[in-house]
Amino acid sequence: MRLGLNIGYQTAWSTPADHLALVQEADRLGYAVAWVAEAYGSDAPTMLAWFAGQTSRIELGSAILQIPARTPAMTAMTAATLDTVSGGRFRLGLGVSGPQVSEGWHGVRFAKPLERTREYVDIVKMALAREKVEYHGRHYELPLPGGPGKALRLTLHPAREYVPIYLAAVGPKNLELAGEIADGWLAVFYSPEFADEQHAHLAAGRAKVGKDLTGFDVVANVPVVIGDDVTMCAELVRSYAALYVGGMGSRNQNFYNQLATRMGYGDAAREVQDLYLAKKYQEAAAAVPMEFIDRTSLLGPVDRIAERMKAYAEAGVTTLSTVLFVGDADDGVRALRQISEAYAKSGVGE
Repeated sequence: MRLGLNIGYQTAWSTPADHLALVQEADRLGYAVAWVAEAYGSDAPTMLAWFAGQTSRIELGSAILQIPARTPAMTAMTAATLDTVSGGRFRLGLGVSGPQVSEGWHGVRFAKPLERTREYVDIVKMALAREKVEYHGRHYELPLPGGPGKALRLTLHPAREYVPIYLAAVGPKNLELAGEIADGWLAVFYSPEFADEQHAHLAAGRAKVGKDLTGFDVVANVPVVIGDDVTMCAELVRSYAALYVGGMGSRNQNFYNQLATRMGYGDAAREVQDLYLAKKYQEAAAAVPMEFIDRTSLLGPVDRIAERMKAYAEAGVTTLSTVLFVGDADDGVRALRQISEAYAKSGVGE
């Protein structure tokens, strides 16, 4: 199991320099990959290009590039450029985002997300392979019929023959699609105790194309809080968990709430959502079960985290992507070093 860092996106309480310091420290410590996110603030490609010019070894990935934000051809151009400027270190993570962001921010209907994702990835792969892009799908038609457009080929040669593609997936059908058309899965709220069901969906998708999970990168994005008191560590993750389970999407279309329900926390998930949508954010955070937080995070002293890392590796995680819950860059650097210490103690990278 490799060790990674998910840096997230720029916020009001962090600066680009803070994030650069963390990625550079992860590079120095031997972390395998750093992932960058985007929502409706900072974009991922700009930050990735900046990191690429100031790191030497660490791989760099998008977690995610939003599918509704870019045409598939634009995403292929971006991926080829990032792979080139990083010297072949880029990993392309894609996702449909959610209905509120897709329709409210990008003006793209969220309907048929699985169909759109399949067609989108088809075109991205075609473009990155430097084939002439001609595609006739339900959602994408290239070139447009009856006009002056013609099938074009990417003029840039990426640093590698193939740029690995990852899908962010939560629901069973999307997990199966990830197994079928991608090289890896970007997971959130990953619990080793619930992993068998998710891996079964991935394996079903792999079987459709005559493959198994060998070589398929399972990337678990896991909150990490280091400290002596596990319960106090969990308190720092509560608001994050409540935001996703309670407020990320509408009442009827919240994939993270549905995931928590499938994991056996249905009653709590409903309560968290009711409170969150009523704008009772502190009460919603308090309603997130401690067990849910502990199973989907790395909490406590270094030795406890090392033991928990073993459970992730045994469950089938191949890249443990740590999400830091710290106050500033200095705390983040210390956390990265402690995580690296836990990783060495666990022996999962040997």
